Amino acid sequence: MPRIIKKDQIVEDTWVQVGASEPFPEGDILVSLERWQAEQETLQAHAGRVGLCLIGKDNPRELKGLLDQFALIAVEFPKFADGRGYSIARILRDELGYKGELRATGDILRDQLFYLMRCGFDAFAVREDRDIEDALAGLRDFSVVYQAASDYTSPIYRRFGRTGA
Repeated sequence: MPRIIKKDQIVEDTWVQVGASEPFPEGDILVSLERWQAEQETLQAHAGRVGLCLIGKDNPRELKGLLDQFALIAVEFPKFADGRGYSIARILRDELGYKGELRATGDILRDQLFYLMRCGFDAFAVREDRDIEDALAGLRDFSVVYQAASDYTSPIYRRFGRTGA
């Protein structure tokens, strides 16, 4: 069973990503937004939990009012230089108020995990050719954050009081 980083721990991944024409297995499944839109009735009757896998072209605002149906939303990063997933995360967390698991998947690197976490991701599926222990250590690379983001909604000077001029 694959392992992921979830809330600062390495855990077994119990979710199964289902392709466009694959039958739905038992248990917790991840489907594309396109497949979910096409097969909502079937998926609502599914015995396990249903999660979404979004890609860069997907508009998370289409999910407004529906987010409580998904225990997990995974955002696919097709290559490390594709930053659309950061924006999707901020929209889901900050604008739409999504409270479930938000997982970054695909071509994510250790150097990105801390910033992905700041945008609202709380789980990471690291590529199989990457060291998951090393990736976990990347979440602890910085001990102080200055800017406001999804994790801290005010900048450091507001959290600890103003100093200087």
